Amino acid sequence: MNVFYKYRSAWLLNCLCGFLFQTGLLSPVTVSAEEPFDFAHRIVPIIRKHCAECHTGEQKKGSFSFNTRETMVVGGESGGEILAADSSHSELWLRVTSSEKDYRMPPDGSSLSAEELTSIKEWLVAGAPWEAGVSFGIPEYAPPLKPRLPQLPAAHENRQHPIDRIIDQHLLKNNQQLPAVVDDAVFIRRVYLDLVGLLPTTEEVEHYIASQDTNKRELLIRELLSRDIDYTENWLTFWNDLLRNDYSGTGFITGGREQISGWLYQALVTNKPYDVMVRELIAPPTGDSAGFGKGIRWRGTVSAGQTIEIQFAQNVGQAFLGINLKCASCHDSFIDRWKLKDAYGLAAVYANSPLQMHRCDKPIGQEAKAAWLFPELGDINPESPQPERLQQLAKLLTSPENGRFSRTLANRMWHRLMGYGIVHPTDAMETKPWNEDLLDYLAYEFAAQQYDLKELLYLITTSEAYRSAVERVQEKESNDGYQYAGPRAKRLTAEQFVDAVWQLTGAAPKTFDAPVVRIKPDDKSVPAIGDLQGKWIWSETANQTGGPAAGELVTFRKSFQLTEKVRRAAGVITCDNGYTLWLNGQKLAEDGNWENVEIFEPASHLQVGKNEIVVVGSNAGSGPNPAALFLELLIETESGTERLATSTDWEVTAGNVVENGKVKQADLKWSRAVEAAGPWGGRLGGELTQSLARGLAVGSKMVRASLVKADFLMRSLGRPNRDQIVTVRPTELTQLEAMDLSNGETLANWLRQGATRIHTEALADNSDKQSVRVIEDLYMRALCRAPSPAEREAIQELVGEELEAQELEDILWAIIMLPEFQYIR
Repeated sequence: MNVFYKYRSAWLLNCLCGFLFQTGLLSPVTVSAEEPFDFAHRIVPIIRKHCAECHTGEQKKGSFSFNTRETMVVGGESGGEILAADSSHSELWLRVTSSEKDYRMPPDGSSLSAEELTSIKEWLVAGAPWEAGVSFGIPEYAPPLKPRLPQLPAAHENRQHPIDRIIDQHLLKNNQQLPAVVDDAVFIRRVYLDLVGLLPTTEEVEHYIASQDTNKRELLIRELLSRDIDYTENWLTFWNDLLRNDYSGTGFITGGREQISGWLYQALVTNKPYDVMVRELIAPPTGDSAGFGKGIRWRGTVSAGQTIEIQFAQNVGQAFLGINLKCASCHDSFIDRWKLKDAYGLAAVYANSPLQMHRCDKPIGQEAKAAWLFPELGDINPESPQPERLQQLAKLLTSPENGRFSRTLANRMWHRLMGYGIVHPTDAMETKPWNEDLLDYLAYEFAAQQYDLKELLYLITTSEAYRSAVERVQEKESNDGYQYAGPRAKRLTAEQFVDAVWQLTGAAPKTFDAPVVRIKPDDKSVPAIGDLQGKWIWSETANQTGGPAAGELVTFRKSFQLTEKVRRAAGVITCDNGYTLWLNGQKLAEDGNWENVEIFEPASHLQVGKNEIVVVGSNAGSGPNPAALFLELLIETESGTERLATSTDWEVTAGNVVENGKVKQADLKWSRAVEAAGPWGGRLGGELTQSLARGLAVGSKMVRASLVKADFLMRSLGRPNRDQIVTVRPTELTQLEAMDLSNGETLANWLRQGATRIHTEALADNSDKQSVRVIEDLYMRALCRAPSPAEREAIQELVGEELEAQELEDILWAIIMLPEFQYIR
């Protein structure tokens, strides 16, 4: 057992976490699995009940104010520490627990209850966390409703991009230097991961770096945004989180929840305008997008705040307006302007029957009246039938006069690309932006561009601000005092991390769970597939009683001629129970589960003249059982499309007679394949047809993590259950994640599989430099750079004269553990 493998768990936890702390990518308190303290519900009511009269707003008795966390921590005339190292010595704790009349707080009325004291104690022990945007002072900021186009400042140093003109003025006004720009290698990795969620290939990196085109950044961004499938399958993660959509989980078994996966995929792949998307979610024209409004119908008795109607109000407010209506769904909010009647008014828009209002889960004897949150823009007719009310709401919500609608999405996209919101956090849109002109400009342009999501992404990513070096500072608890100094480094999402590992290892699954078709509906370049022509075939043993013997191996072959150069091609294959496929001596596919339909892309291996397909099929089981192979191939040339499929014209012989991808030169008895009877066509016919059509559209594109159900690794990496809307994933490294990355079986299996594959391919290279080239290629693919001298020295010490699969596995693991790999920087 080598040193990398033996000590890698300790190396991860010590070196990785230590590096992150030193560089400021994580704060010293980030390794924590605890839930955040519920400030809004546990502390705010206490302050309002016992402290507000004397210590909030303009009242600062004893020079002590609860208006903000900052004013509280400063303390008052007594000079006592609020945040003492020992919370029992905190001035606040001493006063609320004192029995001395002239010292205790509150001075009059009842003392704090035992439950309230417990909350205060736990809050102080936790460091007195304070929810961003919460203030008990007189509101100093009221977010505007209508859109506004700010006047752009003069360009500084000829930086003409509108975003840079606004930000440059902001930096100069605050006596800050313009951030340095990153080099081409860092930029291409950043923009690939941000826009399509994939690592660029070595060839793509080298081509971009070598290009002397002055517009190469803009051209690259346009090219990435035009990769509709890759773009969709990256951003599907963001939208699934925001719209509470998933492929499994609460409500699906009982029918209390509906997916919008097919609708969402097509909306993204066709770049449907955002306002149209939202109108279809609020007032669904078909059932395809109705699942968002329907929420989750929980089993059994639920609280008034969990009903479908209240869920609708909460989800609409949070997702599309950045408004928290959860507090107002129970009582008038403690932390913002929203009242119980506001939440219930929006909920009543969705209701099909009279909706009784509840305060803290108790009925108050009032019926909710359907209403819109901003009557300045118009209102809803509560007498209209529900479908009409939803249409009215959809129109008001997406009105060009509703600047909050466009600001909220523009802010989310800025946060997603730049690592920190213009309003932060992104669901606190009542909070003052750190730059109002920037937010208003992005929102105005977004609306002016007909709510085109790709144009908004293009606007942000073509700025010098996006190309700036990342700011390496600790995350602040609130927006107070934030000074923009460049983008923040962003952790890869669970899906981006998994996709990147799959790219390096080839360990991606062959099938996916999302009920989507991975093609654009208007892709006219895809020929009509029609009915499948292939037959399920085997050797003559298919006719034996019970079927072929367990473990039986047979080899199939089929030769065919091509007279023209191939433009594109796609094939599908499966075999009960397993197979290995070669085309002209090159292995193209291999699998051991007949329910996995694999798409293969053979175009680069097809040649004018004679071609030969060879497949070794294997049966499984503990006794005789049915076995069969299915393959169908579409080949598009200038003259048209040719089709090749398994049939009784294929030849078959007993055993595995393949060596290095070619049939052994020996006296072999070949016979015609026979058609096998079994359940395969009925089970897989639809998937085979869809996969073949998809294959011509997307080739053999890797299955993406956004299309599969969450496994244990993805959950530990921050992928949520999506029972609730999630607008921001955790940014902190947890103990669970650290353990999964160092010792998790799933990741270990992927790395082992990848190491074996890469090692096998490397053995085919007879050059004595093959080990160096393998390592260089891994670094380029993972990090867009060559290994440093220190890394080369460490790897050489590990590898020695010959690169082994185990050593390659450890090198893979060491690379993906680097913060440089796990962050978009």
